[in-house]
Amino acid sequence: MISQARYWFLLSLIVLVYIAGMFVTLFENDSAQFAVMAMRMVQENDFFTLIKGTEEYLDKPHMHYWLAALSFKIFGIHDWAYRIPGILSTLLGAYSCFGLGRLLYNKDVGKFSALIFMTAQTIVLSNIDVRTDAVLTGFTIFSIWQLALYIEKNKLYNVLLGAFGAGIAFSTKGQIALVVIGISILCHLAYTRKWKSLFNWKVLIAFIVFGITITPMLYAYYLQFDLHPEKIIRGKGNRSGIFFILWEQSFERMSGDGIGKNSSDFFFFFHTFLWVFLPWTVLALIAYWLRIKTFWKMRFEYRPQFEFLTLGGITILFFLISFAQFKLPHYINILIPLYSILTASYLYSLRKHDKHKVIKGVLGIQYFILSLVFIFTLLVCFHVFKFEYIHCYVLLLILLGVITYFCLKREEYYMRIITLSVYSSLLLNGVMNAHFYPALLKYQAGSTMAEKVAEDNIPTDKIYKLSERYTWGLDFYNKKPVQIISISDLNDKNDIWIYATNDELKNLQNMGFHWHDQITVDQFRITRLQIKFLNPHTREKIVNKMHLVHLD
Repeated sequence: MISQARYWFLLSLIVLVYIAGMFVTLFENDSAQFAVMAMRMVQENDFFTLIKGTEEYLDKPHMHYWLAALSFKIFGIHDWAYRIPGILSTLLGAYSCFGLGRLLYNKDVGKFSALIFMTAQTIVLSNIDVRTDAVLTGFTIFSIWQLALYIEKNKLYNVLLGAFGAGIAFSTKGQIALVVIGISILCHLAYTRKWKSLFNWKVLIAFIVFGITITPMLYAYYLQFDLHPEKIIRGKGNRSGIFFILWEQSFERMSGDGIGKNSSDFFFFFHTFLWVFLPWTVLALIAYWLRIKTFWKMRFEYRPQFEFLTLGGITILFFLISFAQFKLPHYINILIPLYSILTASYLYSLRKHDKHKVIKGVLGIQYFILSLVFIFTLLVCFHVFKFEYIHCYVLLLILLGVITYFCLKREEYYMRIITLSVYSSLLLNGVMNAHFYPALLKYQAGSTMAEKVAEDNIPTDKIYKLSERYTWGLDFYNKKPVQIISISDLNDKNDIWIYATNDELKNLQNMGFHWHDQITVDQFRITRLQIKFLNPHTREKIVNKMHLVHLD
């Protein structure tokens, strides 16, 4: 349905967009925080202890940090090195989408699934703002694919690979991985009635492989927490790390206990999905609705041309996570592979059954989405952060020319839908990764100040802060966490620099401290953008300042 040349050309462009994002400054809070935690593992040669700032870190297991630390060991401590495990996991996830799509449907659906997955907005974003979800998503869908293959082919190596993938996913973010894998596979078993595959000696071997895979993570928790009941974690003593990850973690997320509540809105993930799956959102919603209707009419009777793994997994899991009292947009990433396969199967069915009018309507929707992306791109490049160099205009014109060519090219409508949707993602994220984020991150004080520190050869071991306020960007790019000092202890120090807010600087002045050397940079919480910030005419009104002063 799609030529090999077109397919690999589009995949190559997507990977180029990923690579462009590799070299962008790390975002505060989570990306820079996790990078600092992995950096400390390498610098302190302690791979069993997770520390967040000055606190013991219980919330998430170790795998993401181990992979980042391994990358640091191989390539050095760089922002792009931190992103490598996430990007590789995403590529594994894309290949797994291809494999599962091919298993459940055919090769064409598999190819479409990989394209849709790699261009979904939240997946592209997860490879620049890298958190635990990139590794989690990649290994979760890998496990689902391999376990589904085992059910269909009864091969030992498939169930063992599935168990290994589940172990890595569990060691990355805990129980949510097993919930997604388990529900998806149970939906497949329930629909195909192949329960006998569970009652097999191969499954016992798979459980052993899973246990071996998660043992390093459990051992790390045991060393850090179970052996030290005297530690106070989140106001509680006698915390068992093993009990936490095997039982408590997901219940804390659902109830909001321990980590707090940030949203009781049951529909949070619905309106979040409207943007995280762009440019495929409308197609996914149509595909989901029509598949629900089809199964309802069939009374869920088994028919070989249909599958219930994606639909059942999405429905049950979306319902479950909507009850959580602590929600963030990237929590939905783990379901994106299932949405990708479902959407790809709908696209394939449109062409297979020659639904010309529907295809034409869908193409109109995708043209509309492309036009919105085009308008947004122009606003970003010519208003929010204006281009500074002539080559930026040239590259943008080339990209717009290619997109216009495919808009006008005479070819089948379904092929236009696929190509133009991919180009919508490429245009948006190419501009974001190569232009918007680099310009935006100039307003992230920690990383910007680290550049000044390097330029002026300021000793990083002489830099202090006056509170426990996190300084992840400065910590990472200085390759050294900023030390904390109280004002009362300043008199005992000579030749030191203080990293401070406006209020802290005024407090120092009031306490009689003096300095001649001062570096000031802009500061804004870049992950919480506002219209006033995006408007260059009002930006300065809401931008704060951070200072680095050399005390006399």
